Amino acid sequence: MAGTLPEQFGAWFAAQGWTPRPHQMAMLDAARAGDSVLLIAPTGGGKTLAGFLPSLVDLAADPRPGLHTLYISPLKALATDIARNLTRPVQEMGLAITVEARTGDTPANRRARQKANPPHILLTTPESLAVLISLPDAPAFFATLNCIVMDEVHALAGTKRGDQLALGVARLRVLAPNARRVGLSATVAHPDAIQAFTGASRRIEIADGAPPDIGITLPEGRLSWSGHMGLEAAPQIMAHILDAGMTIVFVNTRAQAELIFQALWKLNDTTLPIALHHGSLEVDQRRKVEAAMAAGNLRAVVATSSLDLGIDWGGVDQVIQVGAPKGVSRLLQRVGRANHRMDETSKAILVPANRFEVLECEAAILGVAARELDGDPPRPGGLDVLAQHLLGLACSAPFLPDDAYTEVVTAAPYAALSRADFDDVLRFVEDGGYALQAYDQWKKLFRDSENRMHVRNARTAAAHRMNIGTIVEATLLKVRLTAKRGFGQTLGEIEEYFVNLLRPGDTFMFAGRLLRFIRVREMACECMEGGDGDPMVPAYEGGRMPLTTNLADRVRGLLQAPEKWELFPEQVRDWLRLQRGVSRMPGRNDLLVETFPRGDRWYLVAYCFEGRNAHQTLGMLITKRMERFGYAPLGFVATDYVLGVWSMNPARNVAALFDQDMLGDDLESWMADSSMLKRTFRNVAVIAGLIQRNLPGAEKNRRQVTVNSDLIYDVLRRHQSDHILLRAARTDAASGLIDVGRIAGMLARVKGHIVHMVLSRVSPLAVPVLLEIGRESVRSDTDEDSMLAEAEAIIAEATGEAEPPPHVPVIHRANMVRRPTGALQTTLPRGKPVRRRQADLFS
Repeated sequence: MAGTLPEQFGAWFAAQGWTPRPHQMAMLDAARAGDSVLLIAPTGGGKTLAGFLPSLVDLAADPRPGLHTLYISPLKALATDIARNLTRPVQEMGLAITVEARTGDTPANRRARQKANPPHILLTTPESLAVLISLPDAPAFFATLNCIVMDEVHALAGTKRGDQLALGVARLRVLAPNARRVGLSATVAHPDAIQAFTGASRRIEIADGAPPDIGITLPEGRLSWSGHMGLEAAPQIMAHILDAGMTIVFVNTRAQAELIFQALWKLNDTTLPIALHHGSLEVDQRRKVEAAMAAGNLRAVVATSSLDLGIDWGGVDQVIQVGAPKGVSRLLQRVGRANHRMDETSKAILVPANRFEVLECEAAILGVAARELDGDPPRPGGLDVLAQHLLGLACSAPFLPDDAYTEVVTAAPYAALSRADFDDVLRFVEDGGYALQAYDQWKKLFRDSENRMHVRNARTAAAHRMNIGTIVEATLLKVRLTAKRGFGQTLGEIEEYFVNLLRPGDTFMFAGRLLRFIRVREMACECMEGGDGDPMVPAYEGGRMPLTTNLADRVRGLLQAPEKWELFPEQVRDWLRLQRGVSRMPGRNDLLVETFPRGDRWYLVAYCFEGRNAHQTLGMLITKRMERFGYAPLGFVATDYVLGVWSMNPARNVAALFDQDMLGDDLESWMADSSMLKRTFRNVAVIAGLIQRNLPGAEKNRRQVTVNSDLIYDVLRRHQSDHILLRAARTDAASGLIDVGRIAGMLARVKGHIVHMVLSRVSPLAVPVLLEIGRESVRSDTDEDSMLAEAEAIIAEATGEAEPPPHVPVIHRANMVRRPTGALQTTLPRGKPVRRRQADLFS
């Protein structure tokens, strides 16, 4: 009967002291009606049980062999955790229901047993689902499938793993047409898009639970003007840990996790059990931490997004977020880890690392109070993922292109896919496309007389299954000094992300040396000693996490509302008042650009608030244009809030620098000159199967992958510039690394509303970006004292406590002009945590 629980289940709920929640009963009613559903409910609201309850009830009433429910989550750890949690009610009610997990960590013998004798409920990941649907016995394996549960769908939709999942579910709709689809999520900014992603026919949304209690903690003494590690607040963080039962200390990067953990451990006089958890740690170590958390044996764990999602740790009392949260949805997701119960208040403490982050933290708290979830809507599906999927279909069984196209466009990310693009992707999978068709190694499919697509041979199918997945690890390049004959000394490794920002002649600091970039050859960044101009400092891609558009707009709104400045600590209020007296505040719908001289340089500071990715690209384009205008740019630095450029000559026509036409020829020219497209193409090539990392009996190293993809990239650019993978690489670069959409939106918003303030000295709001420049220019540890003194001088100048240094004009000679450098990053080289810590503490 609708609206009631079977007696056996009602007794189990009563034994736990629970009453079924209305949305859990609504999910049961939807299942009885055969409806596919998206459930949006607050963290701790029993979403997982709501998703599985109909399956448990159905199997208890009608036990039958075969796979009944397939559960798909973003994390292997989450699948394992759900399996553990489901086993308890199954055992306590004495149900004859089998529950197992299948991930990349599942032993081969267990996977074989699961194929022969599937469990009733199988918990897996998008990658393992792709393997399963590529098997010849996939139709028989999924024939009995009754329900598909997609958990944490907000974390997958709009990503390549989400594309892979959507295509897999589209295939399951053919193999098991009567299977219901269930989506589960706690934080959804675009519910209509997420509902379309899951294929649900209806949506159940639950009112928010108890509002979270979110506060801000600042370090004692002076609040930093810049820096983003938050190490100064370690004593306050430790005090909060001591006052609670168990705490998750969230940070934004792996490097920050390591440094915060070290700082806390030094203060851990009572030897509290504190652990570290992030994606670069070995699997065994992460599992030990997860087991200790589940058992309640830890007082704190320092973690990145590796613990963001819905694993139920039970006894977490509070969450501490070190550094700005970068988005309201992200903050709510992390806050929800505390208490993990819908009706109880979750406690969270934000620890901003600098003054701009104080603004962002307050804006995020206001966003949480207003329930303004943020994040970009899901983008169209990746063509490289589609290529991988089509090969998987052929590995399972021959297919007709018309049938495959009809199936693919039922997946929401590919709903708008044109038949021409589909055919181009299929042609690539078939023989590599026009430019590559002469090579047998890329011929993976063939057509029979009825136009059915077949996999070429068993070896092709085996290689495909070994290379399934959409996660491509960041590549490290050797840093080598050139020698007259062959390679010279190897200094170490640097992430390719940073090298992509370099152009021949640019200088950077590495291993205590000033180096001049020459080129990238194979897997080496070739350099020479010395060079001119300001050096860059290597950065690592893991540190990039731009704030969302909505949160940026809230920060601009706070700056324009002096009546709300009482939210801020006194030091921040004074900072903003000084800015208003010296210059003006950035507007919500305009672009404030300040220019001023200092020493022998001219500075331009633009308050864009569009995130680090967009600012880095904007900096590349602005310096390119400044060079053409004769301003002789020397370099720039990009933060989440501000873009700062320094040059030999003053920038006068500022409005022309920010004209929308920079996204035309300037963008194309820069992308063609940089190695960014090569790097993006390499990732696309790996996902699409053009370059295979793993082969039966062998595994390619990164050097082989890079050499092969670079050679193919050059061939395609010369002979087939519209190749489907080149198009996919351009799309990925535009939406990810260079964030063209954010730049285009900003330039359109501020057109005709650029406010240029010509100042005689640095403004208070510009101090943080000048300090970032100072930090990046450190050449050795012995320069720390001079850097700290320079920082104090800049602050004194901005606050009116000292006069600026006299401006020394530079004579502009042709031989003094160098090409503008790429974006200076805000992290110091690996292996120097002490120096980073010292640099981060100055204020």
